[in-house]
Amino acid sequence: MIRTLLGRAGLVAAAAGVVTVLSAAPAAAHGADAPDGTDYRTRTTGVAPARPGLEVRVIEAGARLELTNGTGRPVEVIGYSGEPYLRVGPDGVFENSRSPATYLNRTITGDTALPAEADPAAPPAWRRIADGTTARWHDQRALWQESAPPAAVRAAPDREHRVRDWTIPLRDGADPVVIGGTLDWVPPPDAYTWWAVTIVGLLAVGALGLVAATAPAGARALSALGGLLIVGGALAVGYPVGRELDAGAQGVGGVLVGLLSGQVWSLLTGLGAIAAGWYAVRRRPAADFVVALAGACLALFAGAANAAVFARAIAPVPWSPAIARVMVALFLVIGTGATFAGILRLHAAARTAIPTPTP
Repeated sequence: MIRTLLGRAGLVAAAAGVVTVLSAAPAAAHGADAPDGTDYRTRTTGVAPARPGLEVRVIEAGARLELTNGTGRPVEVIGYSGEPYLRVGPDGVFENSRSPATYLNRTITGDTALPAEADPAAPPAWRRIADGTTARWHDQRALWQESAPPAAVRAAPDREHRVRDWTIPLRDGADPVVIGGTLDWVPPPDAYTWWAVTIVGLLAVGALGLVAATAPAGARALSALGGLLIVGGALAVGYPVGRELDAGAQGVGGVLVGLLSGQVWSLLTGLGAIAAGWYAVRRRPAADFVVALAGACLALFAGAANAAVFARAIAPVPWSPAIARVMVALFLVIGTGATFAGILRLHAAARTAIPTPTP
């Protein structure tokens, strides 16, 4: 019995792995190193002096800043040594290839090696990098780069702390302008509680697989699993959409481009769970295997992939971190529970199909 059960579990896992290899896509460059969660909250207090049409906001859970220049004039972002770094204006977005910030800001850790041409004292060498009037970039002045938290946080990690107020200089023609903001430490949630609730939930869903499939209650259990997968799949589509919106995607077209270029597997996982749920609700042939496979993908690529929010205060979505944790818990509960239930039903069906030897 155990060998058969493990064999069917292995078949589901292998199928999920094959689908992953065939369907995985590279992450989009604009959000490739966005964190799945953080305990540092970055906020912007605006531009001073105010410039109508010049807007700045924090995206990707604080990993990047987004500047949109609707003034009709070019505005420069100043680098770490006082040199021009970015130029954003009606003719597009340009970066200064001689600014060290151009290279240091390519990753959130700022560990890119500087080329020989990086010289803040040299005249700017502008290189066009985007159309439009919006620029997004990492900025070490708005981030906490150390591996250990500040001393005040270590002394009282259960309290919120102001880490620092930060500023980033701009230049509007000959006029100096400043982006202001704050960086705070926010105490993380109790991850053990979230995991405990999740485990209890997935065991409850998995118990649906213990209901005899041939009984009327077994048919209702399959429909219930299908309904749960439809709900989980819809939420799994919504979560990467939220991440794209948090990363600065504009409009339906911008969201679709971001999903298809960087989060296509998350999108396919959600759509696949919806399709599998409909298949189960209709009680189609081999529905148990489809439920188990879709559940494994949902648990792995929507649940485990985003489980960092259980232990982090800030989530990379435009809604509250608590809602993000509930969504991830549901991915794990529905996905893992459906996987166990499907495997149990497959095992029961296999035992029923074995003819009883006659004496």
